[in-house]
Amino acid sequence: MNAPHRAELIKAFTRVVDSGWYILGKEVSDFETRFARYCGVSHAIGVGNCLDALTLILRGYMELGAMAEGDEVIVPSNTYIASILSISLNRLTPVLVEPDMQTYNLDPEKIEAKLTPRTKAILVVHLYGRSGYSARLQKIADKHGLKLIEDSAQAQGAMHEGRRTGSLGDACGFSFFPSKNLGALGDAGAVTTKDAKLAEVVRALRNYGSRVKYENIYRGINSRLDEVQAAILSVKLKHLDGENERRRRLAQRYLKDIDNPALTLPVAPTDRASHVWHLFVVRTPRRDAFQRHLLARGIETVIHYPIPPHKQKAYKEWNGRRYPLSEEIHRTAISLPLDISMSPAAARRVVDACNAYRG
Repeated sequence: MNAPHRAELIKAFTRVVDSGWYILGKEVSDFETRFARYCGVSHAIGVGNCLDALTLILRGYMELGAMAEGDEVIVPSNTYIASILSISLNRLTPVLVEPDMQTYNLDPEKIEAKLTPRTKAILVVHLYGRSGYSARLQKIADKHGLKLIEDSAQAQGAMHEGRRTGSLGDACGFSFFPSKNLGALGDAGAVTTKDAKLAEVVRALRNYGSRVKYENIYRGINSRLDEVQAAILSVKLKHLDGENERRRRLAQRYLKDIDNPALTLPVAPTDRASHVWHLFVVRTPRRDAFQRHLLARGIETVIHYPIPPHKQKAYKEWNGRRYPLSEEIHRTAISLPLDISMSPAAARRVVDACNAYRG
């Protein structure tokens, strides 16, 4: 994924090394400006990772008085655990809601039954690279006066009716983990928002709660996007849309050519721009057998994710709960290889292996 940009990346790295400035300098401010413009928002704040991004968004709203400890946040039951951890770390209460099995994203029709007077926000996760935003979701948030927060850890560049993730809700957390569609060379993340007050608070919170050196107005943390990662991301941002299009074409080939009743393929959205195919996830009842079948043919797969959040030891108080749709996804889902480095021959091998499987 990085090989096509090697010369540009080395040039950017060398520029940072030679500058002598490594924390909160020109590279970070330049990337923040570029990324805010790309997403279509007024503010982007570089932070250490996506968990910090989401945690700081919620913490920022608490500092602004929009929510308080014990308040509730709607969150998908089938997300990666980081989405839920960001809520718990602020001593807010996660309220898990089941997905739409056509999209694997939060089902808006299941939200209102879970609302209480203490509900203050909806955290919508753009899972696997598909935008989870909808007009219905926005209508619910507006009707009940809720903050709509995006988790775009897997959907950099995805769109909804011409607007990119990161600009759809009130604020958004991004991941730039190396394997993401827009990936750094280490951990990195960002917050985007159109809310100037929230942006000001998050900028301080990421830097020990300080706006002016040695003056601390909040009990903040150290979560700063560093200069090296910002320079790397500025290089790769220029190529993101083209690389997302390559992912779409590869996903379309899989959808067209994989023909096996033992495999449930993802449902492609009508608006192709709304999915950037960070992951191509299929489901099959005998997942382990399917994984062994592919591995025997030299094809590696990954399970995203084997254990649903409510069954994790970290949330042992939830272990007795039932979220049957999420449990079905976590029991049967497996991700096929899909990235910009794949050749047509490699894609053909994946298709042929899938079609040869007898589940």
